[in-house]
Amino acid sequence: MSRSRIISHPLSRRQVLKGGAALGLGSAAAMGLTPAWASPWGRTNTYPHGSEEGPNVALAIRRESLPIDGKDARPISINGTSPGPMIRLKEGQDAVLRVTNLLDEPTSVHWHGLILPPEMDGVPGVSFPGIEPGETFTYRFPVRQNGTYWYHSHSGVQEQLGHAGPLIIDAAGREPFRYDREHVLLLTDWTFEDPMSVFRNLKTMEGYYNFQERTVADFFADVRQNGFSHTVQMRSMWAKMRMSSRDIADVTGSTYTYLLNGHSPQENWTALFKTGERVRLRVINGSAMSYFDVRIPGLKMTVVAADGQPVQPVPVDEFRIGVAETYDVLVSPEDDQAYTIFAESMDRSGYARATLAPREGMQAEIPERRQIADRGMEAMGAHDMGGMDHSGMSGSDIQDMDHSNMSEDGIEGMDHSNMADSEMENMDLGDMEGMDHGSGMEKESAKTRENGMLVAGEAQPGSRYDQAGIGIDPDARRVLVYRDLKAFTPWPDRREPGRELELHLTGNMERYMWSFDGKKFSEVSGPIHFEKDERLRLILINDTMMEHPIHLHGMWMELENGQGELIPRKHTLNVKPGERVSALITADAEGSWAFHCHLLYHMDAGMFRVVQVS
Repeated sequence: MSRSRIISHPLSRRQVLKGGAALGLGSAAAMGLTPAWASPWGRTNTYPHGSEEGPNVALAIRRESLPIDGKDARPISINGTSPGPMIRLKEGQDAVLRVTNLLDEPTSVHWHGLILPPEMDGVPGVSFPGIEPGETFTYRFPVRQNGTYWYHSHSGVQEQLGHAGPLIIDAAGREPFRYDREHVLLLTDWTFEDPMSVFRNLKTMEGYYNFQERTVADFFADVRQNGFSHTVQMRSMWAKMRMSSRDIADVTGSTYTYLLNGHSPQENWTALFKTGERVRLRVINGSAMSYFDVRIPGLKMTVVAADGQPVQPVPVDEFRIGVAETYDVLVSPEDDQAYTIFAESMDRSGYARATLAPREGMQAEIPERRQIADRGMEAMGAHDMGGMDHSGMSGSDIQDMDHSNMSEDGIEGMDHSNMADSEMENMDLGDMEGMDHGSGMEKESAKTRENGMLVAGEAQPGSRYDQAGIGIDPDARRVLVYRDLKAFTPWPDRREPGRELELHLTGNMERYMWSFDGKKFSEVSGPIHFEKDERLRLILINDTMMEHPIHLHGMWMELENGQGELIPRKHTLNVKPGERVSALITADAEGSWAFHCHLLYHMDAGMFRVVQVS
């Protein structure tokens, strides 16, 4: 195992003092040598579905009748609960997890974000056969990291049926922040429909679950704000693309019930605290398809970890959490009152909530709901093409244009009168199956060919790391953005990348096809190849109109967000529409690994590849 495989964070006295000062703790002694889990009282309300303590854990997977939001449901349960119990391991242990399949179909468990041997990663058909009905599979791996993670099925659509749960790894040594108590907050989305019916509906009609389309009243409001000509032009462009500017989420609150720790908003699960305590909230987005904007009105949150990895403290009022991401935040309630933990879906079609309170039975007001936002031209990757005539351009010509320095409002003068619908579709939806993106998945970027490698750690052109995303008003409150994330210590591998690998996130919303470089998983001839121990830069360019949380198994992605040698490590990267995101990777995990969009139905529709490290 190379040095970069061992996830450790040695803290100097200066770093400890610096972290303590940032958190208002005053001294190194105040950083706390006693973690919250050492206090039995502090653990009583950690997570309502129980916990399984490592290193030896037994899990039974079955389908059973359980109430969800007060209604009869048939979720997949893990040890009798859905979502499953919290699994608690400790850094330095050798974990042994025995999973028994009591379903009538194969199943699996993927330990999301863990660095482990490929045959223990839990993705059927990649380096693991799956768990047949009636069988028990034993996962064995050394625990070489700590932090907030989660586990879920990688078989079919079982994740949508509740096959998921939190995975917490306690640090072997002290962490760079102190807290008195902790709570796990697992966000999920539940539908009473058959998940395969949901998938068929998405393929049948674009916008099937979007009940928030624009109205005549919206049209006149836009005219008042932006003028008649601009409004008509924008409506015309969306119509030509056969899409809606309100395609924010494929599956919405029209079928989803948003849950927090398995509880609906009406059930109002409560997390307890004592006044004056510092409380750690481990927030996990274990949903199938839903992004959430999380805030606690009346309480400032301090982000201290992202995807299980400690980051330098960031005070925020709100953060957006993409599917499969995790964030740890600290809060310090000073008053004897209840607070609402509010997780609003990105498309504003619903919310999950819980209460943080000193006593059971208390609750606080639910914040006023925000209105759905409209996608702008930044989502099309066409950022300042004013006055240009594209009538003779092909979709590939437009795709190859450099939009990195273009503004959103320059689109107004565009002439699309002679552009065919198919060209618009190629331009904006990334339906690029017939386009040439180079040899397989390994097209070098034009920037690399012309100017040589960009400096590691610098933010890439076309990235929007300083923006939270659609529907967020940065003037309303302090919102976490990717630019804020700064690792607590430098990572071991400081080599410059030896090559760049550019991948386009592509799809066709109308046909509900999703892919990398225009090819669905069923159409590719082989895996993406990483050379063992090479250092490379992965560039992701989103040619679609939707956000994509991209997850690489087995290795970390170091997000090049402009923080130099302190760029953060993540296992899942959110890529906004029209955005270019880059990350450094040390390919030190020999074997076959899954690489995919973590939106469940996008993955099943083709946005999935295998990375082979050899």
